[in-house]
Order: sequence, then C-alpha cells, then structure tokens
Amino acid sequence: MSFPSDIKNAMRDCILKLLWPKDDIVAFFKSNSCTSSDIKAIGDHKTMNRSAIIDTMFNQLSKKPDEGLGQFRAMLQSLINWTHFDPYYFDNLKKLNKADAERSISHLKQLQELRDHKIQEQRKERERKESEAKFPSNTLPDLKAKFVSLLQGKVVGARRGYDLEEILQSLAKLSNLDITEPFRVNGEQIDGSIKFDGEHYLVEAKWQDKAVANEGAYQFAGKIEGKMYGRGLFVSIHGFSDHVVSSLVAGKAIKTIFIDGADLIVVLEGFIGFPDMLNKKIKAAQTKGLIYIDAMTGKQKQ
Repeated sequence: MSFPSDIKNAMRDCILKLLWPKDDIVAFFKSNSCTSSDIKAIGDHKTMNRSAIIDTMFNQLSKKPDEGLGQFRAMLQSLINWTHFDPYYFDNLKKLNKADAERSISHLKQLQELRDHKIQEQRKERERKESEAKFPSNTLPDLKAKFVSLLQGKVVGARRGYDLEEILQSLAKLSNLDITEPFRVNGEQIDGSIKFDGEHYLVEAKWQDKAVANEGAYQFAGKIEGKMYGRGLFVSIHGFSDHVVSSLVAGKAIKTIFIDGADLIVVLEGFIGFPDMLNKKIKAAQTKGLIYIDAMTGKQKQ
C-alpha cells in the first residue's frame, strides 16, 4: 500500500513553509522515525537546497519494502497538529510566512479528512460484503439437490468441478466456517481454503470419471509444501486409486486429508455435520496416521 502522492506533496509544501534551517528539516525527519540509514541516504544536506533534502528523503522512504508508511504517517500527524511557528524565522528574519504556513496545514488537513472518509467508506463496503458472504444463500436440501444433479450427469465437463467447489464453500458457510474463494498464487490454482479449528486448509476439488491417481495427489501435496503449516483437504468424488494413500503417507509428514463423494453424501443427507466430518478425519490423521477414513464409522477405506 503506497502512501497517497497528493498527501506527500502537501506534506512537502508544509515542511518548506514551516522549517527554514536545513538542520531543522533533517531533525524533523529524525523525530518522525526516520532511521540513521535513511538520514545517511540524504548525503551532505548542507550542500543541498531545502526542496532537494525533502525530495531525497521521500524517495528513500518510498523505496523501502514497507514504502515508508510508518514514517509518512508519523510526519503527517506531526504536520496537521503543528502549532509552533519559530518567531526568529517567521517574524525577525521573515524567511517564512505564518499565513502561508497555516494555509498549507489547513490544506493538508482537508486532504487527510477526505482520505479518512474514503477509507471509512471502503471499510464499510468491505464489511458489508464480508457480512453477506457469511450468510449462505443455499440450504442443505438445496445443496443435496445440486449434488444429486451432478451425479445424474446433468452437468458435464469442467463445470462439475466448479459446482463442487461451490457446494463445499456453501457447506462451510452453513457451518459458520471461514472460507477463501478459489485463487491463483505463483501459477498454482487453489480451489479455495477452509478455516477449521484455527487452521487453514487448502482445498482441491476433483470431479472426474475415475479415481484420483498418484500424480494428482502428488501435485496437490506440492501445492501444500511451501505454505506455513500447510494442510489440505483433497475432495475426489470417485475416491482414490489403489496405493495412492500409502504412497502419500509412507515416510512423510501427514498434511492432506482425503474426502470422497460418499463422505459428502452423508453430510448432505444430514447424518453428520460438515464440521463433525472434518473433525473425525483430522483426528484420525493426527492420532492414527489415517488420511482416508469413512466419515460415519471412522474405519480406514481401501
């Protein structure tokens, strides 16, 4: 997030109209969290004009990884609350004009107020959308009917996978679980994520006409690797091929839970809640090393 350029320009104008000595300008930067390395980047400020000192510091801050947001905000607060007009430079030497300085401060305050109002409106809109997203638009019977229609082949091709993703998201919403919609990161397609019991689980949703083989499982495992405390839920409607489970867990850290169409059916039928199903599967993986169990009986599949 970059600091607004119009506010930076107004801050620059304020500094020039409030501070005359070059040393005072540098001292202002120091008093507003600019580090010694930031100050050093200015160079010999005594040989520079006042505008160049400010421009050099602003450019230095903008190049930092955090784009100097903390320092710019500190300077902004200092300037809009400014009350000291050094009589030596304003009255005696008349290098600075108090009326001009006050107008600059007033202009900066107006820009800040407009920015704050815009941020508040954006936050309200974001909160409204987040609130709407938490309330599912489908009931459990609706989701069951949609799932059955997929089983009946009323939808074909890639659309089935997208519909499966929507069913999973809606189940999570019905269970008051936080979700993240599908996204791409570093070229990887992620079918969303579900937050359960304080942990985020990446989701892979597959609706294909055959059981998932080793390759698909390994690809998903690769997506989980490299994520902090990476965990995953692999949903395959037609289950998983022989040996895929054993090959995924043999000698490896368990990070993936397998879910198939039968598991979803018992949830959609209302025999077990979605969180209960997740809890059973996660508990089996954590306590027994089993990543593919029956959601009702708890017995290992395959």
